[in-house]
Amino acid sequence: MSRARKILLVISAVFIVIQFIAPVHNKDGRVLETNISKMFNISDSVQAVLKKACYDCHSNNTSYPWYSNIQPMGWLMAKHIKQGKAVLNFSEFGSYSKRKQVSKLTGIANSIKDNTMPLPSYKWMHKNARLTNSEKELLIKWIQHAKDTLVLKN
Repeated sequence: MSRARKILLVISAVFIVIQFIAPVHNKDGRVLETNISKMFNISDSVQAVLKKACYDCHSNNTSYPWYSNIQPMGWLMAKHIKQGKAVLNFSEFGSYSKRKQVSKLTGIANSIKDNTMPLPSYKWMHKNARLTNSEKELLIKWIQHAKDTLVLKN
């Protein structure tokens, strides 16, 4: 057996073996009391934009594409989701202090304005996550209203 064939065989075997080491999926069908949708009045249009552009990495409910079942793509996605939820988790938004909630909402608006969110790599893989100008305006307007609501509660 040639050296190239042995290397290809080893690479193939490793690829097959790693398929059995899949990360746990980020899927929790429950809507917790701490979910942002329980705290604020969110219109269907705002909710739809948040779902398509934010929730996969920033909630406890990720919608997984087919390629997430192939390693190492699944591992890469799991890492992105873990990092995204560490920064902001819409499913646990109500557990943040009011000050942190206002700060997170401000950060979201700034990220939308700066086009840093959704991440370019995410938009590349998920074409529907690209926000139109009207969707950006819709989210920013909703964020301002949500911040005003928080300030009035204090």
